[in-house]
Amino acid sequence: MTAVTQEEVVNHTRTIVQGLEALRNEHTTILAGLNTALQHTQQQQQIEQQNNRDNVPEKAGILQKSLDQIELGLSEAQIMLALASHLQTVEAEKQKQRAQVRRLCQENMWLRDELATTQQKLQSSEQRVAQLEEDKKHLEFMASIKKYDADVQEGAGSGDTSGTSQYSAAGAGAGKDKHDDSTVDLFPDDDADDRTALSPTPPAQFAQQISAGYEIPARLRTLHNLVIQYASQGRYEVAVPLCKQALEDLEKTSGHDHPDVATMLNILALVYRDQNKYKEAANLLNDALNIRKKTLGDNHPAVAATLNNLAVLYGKRGKYKDAEPLCKRALEIREKVLGRDHPDVAKQLNNLALLCQNQAKYEEVERYYQRALEIYESKLGPDDSNVAKTKNNLASAYLKQGKYKEAETLYKQVLTRAHEKEFGAIDSQNKPIWQVAEEREEGKLTGATAGGGDDKKGNGSGPYGDYGGWHKAAKVDSPTVNTTLKNLGALYRRQGKFEAAETLEDCAVRSKKEMEAAPSKVSLNS
Repeated sequence: MTAVTQEEVVNHTRTIVQGLEALRNEHTTILAGLNTALQHTQQQQQIEQQNNRDNVPEKAGILQKSLDQIELGLSEAQIMLALASHLQTVEAEKQKQRAQVRRLCQENMWLRDELATTQQKLQSSEQRVAQLEEDKKHLEFMASIKKYDADVQEGAGSGDTSGTSQYSAAGAGAGKDKHDDSTVDLFPDDDADDRTALSPTPPAQFAQQISAGYEIPARLRTLHNLVIQYASQGRYEVAVPLCKQALEDLEKTSGHDHPDVATMLNILALVYRDQNKYKEAANLLNDALNIRKKTLGDNHPAVAATLNNLAVLYGKRGKYKDAEPLCKRALEIREKVLGRDHPDVAKQLNNLALLCQNQAKYEEVERYYQRALEIYESKLGPDDSNVAKTKNNLASAYLKQGKYKEAETLYKQVLTRAHEKEFGAIDSQNKPIWQVAEEREEGKLTGATAGGGDDKKGNGSGPYGDYGGWHKAAKVDSPTVNTTLKNLGALYRRQGKFEAAETLEDCAVRSKKEMEAAPSKVSLNS
């Protein structure tokens, strides 16, 4: 006998069910006819009873028995159909489970490969960590030796740096040490994948990147922060190989012409720039710029960010004329994509103003800084740190033109706002630090009351009981306010107001010491 498939059995069963249902209907009709015949007129019944007295009950019994068998056959057929449907469901579920098992086996093999690769990387990282620990011990030993030489040099050079160096900081508007590049503060990196990632990024900026069709992956932002941390510590021997390895992996997986590769090129370029390897950094930024233009379009914010970084690089090399058109193009893109009053536009205006300032285009400088200031104040509020920074930058432009009164006004605005934010409205008993300094210059306050002597208003209970106390507590960008103190102090000194200058400079020095001492106190407590 040939084997019968499940589908054939089901089809035969359905055919039988149809036949049985037809037979049942026929029997039902016949039985109904017999019952009708039994209910005819009495005469006909008597005649039929005489002729068919034994036939009618017999026929009815046979029909009833046949109907019962038909019903039984139909019930069994329905059970068979239900069983067949259940078997089909079970078979489908079995096939689904088999497919899932195959997928899990493939994932298991993939995870094993990933685990093996990760273990190799972990082993390699442990070896590098061990090497770095040895290097660290060596560097600590060398630092302990150099410390004594540094102390000697500091003692020898401390007598002639109180005046001119501070004024140069005021003129540059940066407030940095003499050995630092003054363009570092004035040329802020402004890329979604560069140093601005260390500060809180506005949610609107990320939303704009997503709507533009490209969002920087979280792993690259994390890698960038790690690289910047190493670079800030001077550990370029770690930061550079880390960037190169990440760049190599991205090129293998995504190809060279991919936005993530451009992001990684930007990060590596910033590290090279910090090492003064300007040629290598410029090559990387130009490569990143070409990739972003090709993949994201000429008017994408990422293109503007790379243009800005390239302009910053040229600015650090003194090529201000080459940097200016790049900066203007970045400004044009950001105005088009983000709107003319976006904070990133103001940031770009700051960079453009500095480029013009280095070319003595002071009319443009003032226009750019004023517009940036209006954007920051309207969009971020008067207490945002960028407002104070921009006022400092504009004041430095005024100083270069000899507009000392205008610069002094801006410095006083920054310090007044910081004071009001922490101590409330200005009155005769609640004066900002610059007003206290000028009153000391005029001889209206004695050294004891202004400097924290026994007077109740000037002692520890008042804002200036300890110079820098108000600054330490103020909820503003402390480095910017500290820079303003030094800049205004240098301006006072240039104007011959030595007592007022000393007051502000002393406050700035004490504030800086408190800020530098704060981290060490935290580590001891923890």
